[in-house]
Amino acid sequence: MSAPADTTDTSAGSGSLFNRLYTGTGAFRIVQQRRSYYVLTGVIVAICLASILFRGFTFGIDFTGGTKLTMPAGNADQDRVSSVIEESIGEEPQTVQVVGAGDARIVEAETQFLSTEQIRDAKVALFEEFQPVAANGEVSIEAIGDSARSESWGGQVTEQAIIALIVFIAIVFGYMAFRFEWRMSVAGIVALFFDVITTAGVYSLIGFEVSPATVIGLLTVLGFSLYDTVIVFDKVSENTRGIKHSTERTYAEEANLGVNQTLMRSIHTTVIGILPLLALVVIAVWILGVGTLMDLAIVQVVGIITGTFSSIFLATPLLVTLKNREPDTKRQAARVAARREKLGAAA
Repeated sequence: MSAPADTTDTSAGSGSLFNRLYTGTGAFRIVQQRRSYYVLTGVIVAICLASILFRGFTFGIDFTGGTKLTMPAGNADQDRVSSVIEESIGEEPQTVQVVGAGDARIVEAETQFLSTEQIRDAKVALFEEFQPVAANGEVSIEAIGDSARSESWGGQVTEQAIIALIVFIAIVFGYMAFRFEWRMSVAGIVALFFDVITTAGVYSLIGFEVSPATVIGLLTVLGFSLYDTVIVFDKVSENTRGIKHSTERTYAEEANLGVNQTLMRSIHTTVIGILPLLALVVIAVWILGVGTLMDLAIVQVVGIITGTFSSIFLATPLLVTLKNREPDTKRQAARVAARREKLGAAA
């Protein structure tokens, strides 16, 4: 006797989109269409990996090393500062940005490592062009500062982040295996890896600058993704408790119902999570001009979106694929098929 196909009650699909979202009746056949989502996930991962391998990342000065020049912004703008520095040292600065607000606005220019002579030439050119005012209120070349950053600092940050990621994944796997089962742990960890690869791939594709704040934000995002996945798994676990003795629904159908029942919550959580981050981007760019805040906000916006996608369209479908390999799950699905066949014959 063959196992039934992953089907749900077609009556659950009636009503408007919002009605189906809020009622969570299982109308969205997410688990049943898991092969399509596997293909979509594979394409996304392939594009991201290709970009990471062939295009690489745009690393900030903390990872590449270099020299940073700073001065009060005054009437200076980014394009003029970039042109003055390029003319004085013979190369274009990597980044030039105006940060801060009001009288506290400053210009930050990051370049490759400069020699003492190059730093002096750049300062003289900037002073002659913009006449910056020092802290004592006088126009002085001393208002222009410089600092060097070794690339080893960024390497240390990366090393510590990788160690933290490994420890985090180990703890997550152990907790989910203890709280639920090892198959949920595997599905959850795969979803986490998808989030990391996708977020990194977006940074590579678009060319966002990678800074220490980006690394910190990525680790924060993994916590959000795990939270959303655990919420879905908890509902799936509740729905499938004692399912071995049931002939009403298959494991796949109950899992799909669990995803539908938490779908609106996932959407609400994502929207509520993204709104303050978008506000942070606006404040960081247009009001405060703090680049670190923007780096932190952008990586979290990207990560939250990918985390929501993976918790809905990857984690639970993958769990069902693993569970359907179990003999008990196959036998239970066969009993459901036999019951439905009997009811169909009687009808």
